[in-house]
Amino acid sequence: MSGTVKWTNGGVLETSVRAGEGGPLVVLSGAAEFTNITQLIEVIGSQLSGDTRQLVIDVSRLCSADSTSIWFLLLTARTMKMHGGTMVLIRPQPAVVRVLTLVDEEQVIAVRAGSP
Repeated sequence: MSGTVKWTNGGVLETSVRAGEGGPLVVLSGAAEFTNITQLIEVIGSQLSGDTRQLVIDVSRLCSADSTSIWFLLLTARTMKMHGGTMVLIRPQPAVVRVLTLVDEEQVIAVRAGSP
């Protein structure tokens, strides 16, 4: 599943999904914002089947993420944890780390610097 949504305010989110070692690998590029949150929900939500135990999200090409998108990622991480799974963000850009630090005080979302 891949997709691109363009908005007049400049917010573009590109997504793709492929098989990773322990589960799905979602790749996000561009900007994750309120204006394209539906696309983010659809691409990540479609990976949360009953047998998904690990969800890896590569955000190395995500230049920005607003609080709405980070809150959704936080909800996803909590849901995965409740069902015995994990969600990991890999290689976040500094702008994404800043918002993540503000919203995820309990560090529910695992972050890795390395590759998937």
